[in-house]
Amino acid sequence: MQMKMSFSDKCIEAVLLTIAILVGVGTLYPFLNVLAIAFNDSLDTVRGGIGIFPRVPTLENFRQVFAFPTLLTGLVNSVIRTVAGTLITVFCTAMMAYVLSRTDFMYRKLFNIMFVVTMYVSGGMVTGFLLIRNLGLFNNFLVYILPGITGAWFIFITRSYIETLPLSLQESAKIDGANDFTIFTRIILPLSVPVLATIALFAAVGQWNSWFDTYLFTTDIRLTTLQFELQKILLDTQQAAAAAQQGNLLMAQELATNVTPQSIQMAITIVVIVPIILVYPFLQRYFISGMTLGAVKG
Repeated sequence: MQMKMSFSDKCIEAVLLTIAILVGVGTLYPFLNVLAIAFNDSLDTVRGGIGIFPRVPTLENFRQVFAFPTLLTGLVNSVIRTVAGTLITVFCTAMMAYVLSRTDFMYRKLFNIMFVVTMYVSGGMVTGFLLIRNLGLFNNFLVYILPGITGAWFIFITRSYIETLPLSLQESAKIDGANDFTIFTRIILPLSVPVLATIALFAAVGQWNSWFDTYLFTTDIRLTTLQFELQKILLDTQQAAAAAQQGNLLMAQELATNVTPQSIQMAITIVVIVPIILVYPFLQRYFISGMTLGAVKG
């Protein structure tokens, strides 16, 4: 039998619903505004007043973005580095976390301290550049993968999750004759899917959004990435607008596009975030449970 709600309960529910709607609108509005500007005529956008719907719909902003010849090369490289880098990061993180979760590992405390230090102390940009060059990774595609193959935060989150798994599972597998690698691949990895999906999401976003390593460590156009190319497109558009304002018509004509920097920026934003939006729903449930369960222990 369904109980009737009192007047005070209805008021509280109405207030909570109103707050939820306001929070939802406040969260969605910036994204919808970016979407509207990206699909709106750039000259019309300059007038202002664009809300959540384009006033003069057009695809010209995206045509200008995708007209650059090196963009396809950058897209392919970004997809490859994201997929390969994420898979390698997840697997290496899981292996290191499994080792550090073992109480019988002799140097467990020492390695934990070493990893913690890396979270607070950095070698700096100059030493990092010299290291990359001396390792032969300059102008090498592996520069996108090997330097960020794992991280202390990833390892500690995964280690904490593994420590919550029943130790009896590993002991039973040992009694049955399983070695450490078999225990890791047959027991630890399948049971650690939630936290590994969380790590995969963070790693994929980091790889997909990265462009500064392309700027520092590559000069070969064949190694360019999508984010780096989009950054150049935005810079060219801004330079053209600045040249036009300063009366430098020759430079403005060399750099000119039919769109404004604001429209290009919004179009680039949409191009960048769409792949992440498409992937996130498949990892959302793992992301939430992984963050919760992985934080049980410190």
